[in-house]
Amino acid sequence: MPRKANPQSLPKQPPHKPNNIQFILSQNTSQSNRHPTLATMHLRTPASLTQSLVRAAACALMLFGNLAVFAPVHAQEPAPAAGAEAPTKIEHTLMDRFHEGGWVMYPITACSIALIWLTVDLWMRTSLKKMAPPAAVAQVQDLFRAGDYVGAYQFAKNNPSAFSDVSRVALSFVGDGEEAVDNALFTELNKVNSTITTRINYLSVIGVCTPMIGLTGTVTGMMSAFATLGTSGVGDPSKLSGAIGEVLIATASGLFIAVPAFMFFYFLRNRLQSSMTGLQDVVGALFRKMPYSHLKDAHVGEEEFYAAIPNWVGGDAVPAAA
Repeated sequence: MPRKANPQSLPKQPPHKPNNIQFILSQNTSQSNRHPTLATMHLRTPASLTQSLVRAAACALMLFGNLAVFAPVHAQEPAPAAGAEAPTKIEHTLMDRFHEGGWVMYPITACSIALIWLTVDLWMRTSLKKMAPPAAVAQVQDLFRAGDYVGAYQFAKNNPSAFSDVSRVALSFVGDGEEAVDNALFTELNKVNSTITTRINYLSVIGVCTPMIGLTGTVTGMMSAFATLGTSGVGDPSKLSGAIGEVLIATASGLFIAVPAFMFFYFLRNRLQSSMTGLQDVVGALFRKMPYSHLKDAHVGEEEFYAAIPNWVGGDAVPAAA
């Protein structure tokens, strides 16, 4: 006969708990034209996602800097054998590393400050909203629709930006025809592009120079190391280790500044190209269908003309008497 299993001898299985996954959908209650019973998900736009990444990177850099300044770096020897003396702990802070790097740490620090300043400044300058503020674009468009070109010129003059500068210069040539306006737009857009590109190129200069500065510190550190070997030999390892530390820290510091400098150089250059394309589209749409026939020989701007009729020509285009 088959034996009946004892219920108490069987292992107890834990009760199965379903895995409840809740999807939380945030509803946008600020827009009244949405249906109140429909839930909408907030999607991040590329601009907001980029801003979030930049903020996260800035917070990470600040956290790393605080930890590097205030937290000491412990260099501990391996665990000794039984009965041996306890190992000594050597603490090195960021300032200690700075002094160990030698004199090259001062120009490298100056390059790092310039890198941070240029990155923040160029990030703001290459933004399309900075180059063509939406409020200024809308105001100039309204003035163009009303045919108030003088008012548009005055508004662009009193509200400086890349968009205002390009629009103001182009408005000053509307009396000379469409070709003159196109040439003025091309020239002013190139001027804006070259001005910002010159600043971006400084990042490339920093990326090239900082490894060379670190290499100079490497050479001077090796010279100091060989000089130490020549005078005291290998009997004093502390002096030799100090010279070798200067070599390694100087090289690492130069590379630590050069790598992000090149990264920001290419990133900001591409960002500038995208913003310049957007600025060109905005200005081109503004001057499309311009009534040049009604604006012939009109002087919209306030620029002073210095060219005049030659003094040897009379009022009736007859050579004046000597």
